[in-house]
Amino acid sequence: MTTFATAQRKHARVIHDFLADCARAGEVLPRPIHEIRHHIADFIVAMDPDNRVIGCVALRDYGKGLFEVRSLVVDEGNRGQGLGSRLVMQCLELAVKRGAHSLFALTYHPDLFTRQGFAVVPKERFPQKVWADCRHCAKQDRCDEIALVIDLTRPTGE
Repeated sequence: MTTFATAQRKHARVIHDFLADCARAGEVLPRPIHEIRHHIADFIVAMDPDNRVIGCVALRDYGKGLFEVRSLVVDEGNRGQGLGSRLVMQCLELAVKRGAHSLFALTYHPDLFTRQGFAVVPKERFPQKVWADCRHCAKQDRCDEIALVIDLTRPTGE
């Protein structure tokens, strides 16, 4: 059975390595180990029955109720089992607890998010993201990620 928990400092290296592998494949942006350690409380880890980390996701607070799902990675051997969707749900719950009004993501896997109520929007809607991260990305001028957002101020089902 997979369990989910707030990441601890001891998880920083495995999170870093997961992100580095996926960054080399062009799936996510790399995160330096010191940044992961500094923001470890913003990461959620998925663990297998042997307490090995098999996936992670992070929540970033941009202020004024705007949050981002980022650094979503599932171990290659555990993909295709719904773990990514469950990590997004964990992140969404954490965002609500932290007072989010909107939660967004930039992704190559929009279906993972649309199944959970996110809607596709223009990337330009999030200049905070562009300033913070996109300006450091090699694909900055030819970004092919899809931006999605969910409005957390509306009751479910609307």
